[in-house]
Amino acid sequence: MTQYLHFAEAAALQDLSTYIKRGRRINEHGIRLQAAGTVLAAWLPVMTPSTLTSRIPAVLGLRTMALAEPSTADVTVELGSISERLARMNPVEVQLALPPSRINVPWAAVTPPRSGWEPVGTVPDAQLRAAAEAGIAEVAETVPQAAGAHVVEQVRERIWARPLEHSIPAGAAFGALSLGFITDHDDDRLNQAKTGTRPEPSQPTDGRAGTAVHRHGRWLRLTSAGGFILTRTA
Repeated sequence: MTQYLHFAEAAALQDLSTYIKRGRRINEHGIRLQAAGTVLAAWLPVMTPSTLTSRIPAVLGLRTMALAEPSTADVTVELGSISERLARMNPVEVQLALPPSRINVPWAAVTPPRSGWEPVGTVPDAQLRAAAEAGIAEVAETVPQAAGAHVVEQVRERIWARPLEHSIPAGAAFGALSLGFITDHDDDRLNQAKTGTRPEPSQPTDGRAGTAVHRHGRWLRLTSAGGFILTRTA
């Protein structure tokens, strides 16, 4: 098992740092670092069912990064432990030491298929962003301030399990937006959607940017400009 990850370029570590910062805005349920050969797969949980009967879709974010040398690793660690290491590193460093402590979380035991995916179609990135922002606003408006966990769970189930085009659950659109995977993503827009403030005028887009959708059984994979969202319906 590799104890250090030697990245092909320093920019990849900056990319990993940004990815983790976005992930921590969603939850603190860890990150799975899976190295095979010269590719590192970095998995983050967007949302996962809390019970066997929950209708909330399992939604995972994935970014892949090039390594400078063949490595073997599959560890799940606290987001904070990786963030601290990255913060202490020199911007030109390319070697990341893996934290010695590991965490055991149910979502990390689920590995989507690597092959056998069939193309389904394409969804405009603007459509995914609109669905995610609408869901964020609806959750904020629907959940009472003093709501218990059961009420919150019911609201999230209803909103994020809602099917979009190609049967994509709305929770997958939320993952693509919050992790910065869609091309017309803007970090400030997510914060504004959460707080209810009016967004600033954005740069014009040609409207043609899209996310490719593939299916494998109950799994859907969304391939965007910034990364992958993998989701499994209940």
